[in-house]
Amino acid sequence: MQETLVHPPRTIMEVFKMLPEGTLAEVIDNTLYMSPTPITKHQRVVSKLIIQIGSYLEESGTGEIFTAPFDVFLDENSNAVQPDILVVLNESKHIIDESSTIHGVPDFIIEVLSPGNKKHDLVTKKDLYERFGVKEYWVVDPVESEATGFELVNHHYSEFFKGKSQLQSKLLQRSFLF
Repeated sequence: MQETLVHPPRTIMEVFKMLPEGTLAEVIDNTLYMSPTPITKHQRVVSKLIIQIGSYLEESGTGEIFTAPFDVFLDENSNAVQPDILVVLNESKHIIDESSTIHGVPDFIIEVLSPGNKKHDLVTKKDLYERFGVKEYWVVDPVESEATGFELVNHHYSEFFKGKSQLQSKLLQRSFLF
């Protein structure tokens, strides 16, 4: 993420690219958002889901899983996010820059709520992912042990699942427990 300072940054994206590696920050519609370190319950949920989804993807050979902090440039000028978990299926592998990060739209994203970011994940990022065409978006509440799944239907998100301690992915055709 970090670039050498040649001139003072002129855009928020230039500021973002100058942040130290591992900084929990995102740019959404040219606004810089910084995040605190996640809480314990958040990290436990992320770990459980990464293990299960990663194992499934490896066994099936259908795609790759990545976890934050890992930059996803939805576009090159005004939107770079760090989803908690993202999946790139084989047909979308061209968005993976082997020398850098993701440049394009992942197929599947999971955001795990933290106490101070519920609106950010449920509204701001949901709207962003919908606009850019993320096929399946999940919001997981680790405190309530609840998952809500959205699928892209005619360019708009439709809620298709709400449940306790699991998510049932239509895209991956599999259930995962947390």
